[in-house]
Amino acid sequence: MLQLSGVTHVYANGTRALDDVNLTVPNGMFGLLGPNGAGKSTLMRTVATLQTPTAGTIMFGDIDVIAQPEKLRETLGYLPQDFGVYPRVSAYAMLDHMCVLKGIASAGERKATVETLLNQTNLWNVRSKAIAGFSGGMRQRFGIAQALIGNPRLIIVDEPTAGLDPEERNRFLNLLAMIGENVVIILSTHIVEDVADLCPRMAVLAGGRIQLEGAPLELIERARGTVWAKTIGRDELDATKAAYEVISTRLFAGRTIVHILSDRDPGAGFTAVEGGLEDVYFATLARSRRTATAAAA
Repeated sequence: MLQLSGVTHVYANGTRALDDVNLTVPNGMFGLLGPNGAGKSTLMRTVATLQTPTAGTIMFGDIDVIAQPEKLRETLGYLPQDFGVYPRVSAYAMLDHMCVLKGIASAGERKATVETLLNQTNLWNVRSKAIAGFSGGMRQRFGIAQALIGNPRLIIVDEPTAGLDPEERNRFLNLLAMIGENVVIILSTHIVEDVADLCPRMAVLAGGRIQLEGAPLELIERARGTVWAKTIGRDELDATKAAYEVISTRLFAGRTIVHILSDRDPGAGFTAVEGGLEDVYFATLARSRRTATAAAA
C-alpha cells in the first residue's frame, strides 16, 4: 500500500504544483485523473523519487520514500510520459542493458528476464529491430517491459495511452490489467476511459489537490440526479452558459448537447443524465474551478 500525507511541492518560481495531497493507494490498478497542468506528473515524479516534496510524507509499506529513495527504487517500475532510448539499439539489447543497470549480473538470469518480458509485451517478433523503427504502441509496450524488470511491487505509468490508436491502446491496457493483480499500479492520465475500463479505485487531481476519491461505480452512483442534459442550437450556448453551470458540451448533427450541474431539476427541457465517469470527472472539475474562483475573490 502507498500512503501520501500532506504532500506539497512548491517550485522555485512560486508555483504550487501540489497542495496538501493525502492519498491511499491499495494493491491493484489505481487511476489518477486530471487535466493537463493539474500536477499529475509532479506527483508521479515525487513518488518515483525524482524530486523531493517541499512538505509531507510518502510511505510504501515500511519504506519511507523520502528518507530512503534508494530502497524504493529497488522495487519501483516507472514509465514516464516521455522517455528516451538509444534509437539504433535493438529492443533485446536495450532490455539486457537495463537489466544490468537494475543489478541483474548473471547473464543467464538476464536472458531469462529479457525473453520473458519480450513475450509478455508481445515484442518477441521484433526483438532484433532498432527501437527507432517502433510504432508509438510498440514503444509504450517496450516502456512497460523495462518498467517490469526486477518484479517491482510499485509501478507508475504516466499518460501511457496518449497518442496510441484504439487497437494499441486496448492491447496496452490489457497488459496493464494482467500485471496489476498483485502489485500497486498507478495509472496517471487525462483520458477518462482508461480509468473507467481498468481501475477499481481512482482519484481526481486538479489544482494540485485531490478533489475526489473512491470506486468509479460508487462515484457515478453518488453523482446521480446532479447532471442534466439538453440539446440546443449553437446560438443558444452563450445564454445557457450564463444561466446554468455548464460542465461539458458536444456537437452532434449540427446542434449542441450540453450537460449542466444542478442539485435539483432545472426544468426548461433538461432531462436527468444516467451518468458515467466522464460526467463525474467534468462535474468535479467544475466544482474545483468554482472553489478556486471563490477563494480568489
